[in-house]
Amino acid sequence: MSVIETIKQKSPAKKFIFAGLLFAFILILSSLFFLLYPFASKEKAPYFKGEHPILFMGSQQGNAITEGETVYLPLSFLQEFIDNTIIFDEKSQSIIITTKNKVLQMPSESLAFYVNGKAMELPFSIFIQKEKEKYVAIEPLADYYPIAYSVLPDSGAVWIQQDGEELMYGQVADKNAHEKFLRLRMDESLQSPYTASVSPEETIRIEKVKDDYYLVRKEDGTAGYIKKEFIRKGKTDRVSAGYTEEVKPVPKMEGPIQLTWEAVYSNNPKTSQIPKMPGVNVVSPTWFELSKEDGSIKNRGSIEFSKWAQQQGYQIWGLFSNAFDPNMTHEAFQSFETRQKMIRQLLHFSKLYKLNGINLDIENVNPEDGHLITQFVREATPYFHEAGLVVSMDITFISSSGNWSAFYEREKLSEVADYMVVMAYDEHWGTSQVAGSVASLPWVEENLRALLKVVPNEKLILGVPLYARLWEQKDTGEISSKALSMSKVKEWLSDNKINPVYDQLSGQNYAEYYSEKDKTTYKIWLEDELSLKKRADLARKYELAGLASWSRFFADETAWTALSLDNSQVTKK
Repeated sequence: MSVIETIKQKSPAKKFIFAGLLFAFILILSSLFFLLYPFASKEKAPYFKGEHPILFMGSQQGNAITEGETVYLPLSFLQEFIDNTIIFDEKSQSIIITTKNKVLQMPSESLAFYVNGKAMELPFSIFIQKEKEKYVAIEPLADYYPIAYSVLPDSGAVWIQQDGEELMYGQVADKNAHEKFLRLRMDESLQSPYTASVSPEETIRIEKVKDDYYLVRKEDGTAGYIKKEFIRKGKTDRVSAGYTEEVKPVPKMEGPIQLTWEAVYSNNPKTSQIPKMPGVNVVSPTWFELSKEDGSIKNRGSIEFSKWAQQQGYQIWGLFSNAFDPNMTHEAFQSFETRQKMIRQLLHFSKLYKLNGINLDIENVNPEDGHLITQFVREATPYFHEAGLVVSMDITFISSSGNWSAFYEREKLSEVADYMVVMAYDEHWGTSQVAGSVASLPWVEENLRALLKVVPNEKLILGVPLYARLWEQKDTGEISSKALSMSKVKEWLSDNKINPVYDQLSGQNYAEYYSEKDKTTYKIWLEDELSLKKRADLARKYELAGLASWSRFFADETAWTALSLDNSQVTKK
């Protein structure tokens, strides 16, 4: 009997299922491979936008324009990146630039600009306006700022460099590298679009390192990321802009300053009646005052006083005030022309009276006009320094008191002026409804510490009051006060047979007296030898530039020794 062998055949349906699963598995793997494998992008993207892009600090910052061979930069670019003190003066249609030694006026569409009032001729307009944007020719700017520029080939980009900027160069390390690895990517990834390609022969600049990539830049200014392994570092250079601003010696004082203001409201004092003031080395008469909105200045100067001060060995810093009139200040300080008019007058007065310095006492200004005061100081200081004058600016302590404090741009002012004089008074004004010290010592020190965060101690002069307020507090609750000189305070104490006592809270001597007849309590916080010596101690403690006292009229003979900072008469360097 034969044996029949049977073989069980696989189901055709199962074969198809198996094949389908295998195909799906391969398809998924392929998809994942194509999805995850970093194939290099072939998409090319433009690097610059618009014509004549400005290349600065590694990126495009707007666009320049050209007229003929002259390149113009937007004023907005200059203000944001080169010098935030550049302004546009609406009335004169001029751009105003100030440096340490120069004041530049650039009138619109003019073939001349002015440096400290002197005309400089050009074959092109230095300042033009196009479609509401203002543009300044870059070529003359290189004489006043530490910058260099070049117009790059092919792209027409304007590359602006800063003096001292470091430039690192490099080349392709592997000349056989595939082109896809030599493309400059917009991000540090091969899958990112590219802006340009680097050839094995060209030299590029390496500007940044980010993970495994360099940010490199071609000669035409185009840049992008390329893997480190494909770039070999080369030499390093520094930009030399060839800029040198003329260095002029700034008037300085040797040793600590002890200034006293001479209050001149109408007539100057008889110099024969001014007592000796041991330790004082600067007198500041209040001679000059803004009188009209057109910038006219009232002059109360005295050649006789000037000669007397010089004979005593004092420096003379003529004081200029804005008459504490906010409206007149706004009108006079808002335009370049009126600011220049005030500066010219002060320069004339300085020659007439042989001044050593100008003390700027600008008070009661609308907060929104604060920048006008700063601009005036910026424009005035180069002229004053050129005339050999010390520039000092009176300020208050920092507070929220609108017109009397908020308008001062203290940090900016201290960058320009030689000295800042803080009027460390009045803690309690004459019209205050609460009796108190003109300037208690804790109040002064607390505010002084806050001020020193924005004003350098070597530029700060501490103003001290030489007067005290006698407060009258009636039983009815009515309060009033009057200012007394040091000698008048001693006279009042003597007349009423009062011995002052030390007040711990104010750090001063204090006196109080009740008049049955007047139904009034009298209170006074004394400015005497104790108080003044403590103020001098504060100047030493914080290593300040010196002291200034308001005013000489209120002092007695004890004031000067109490305020002495142990210095001799000083002269300018």
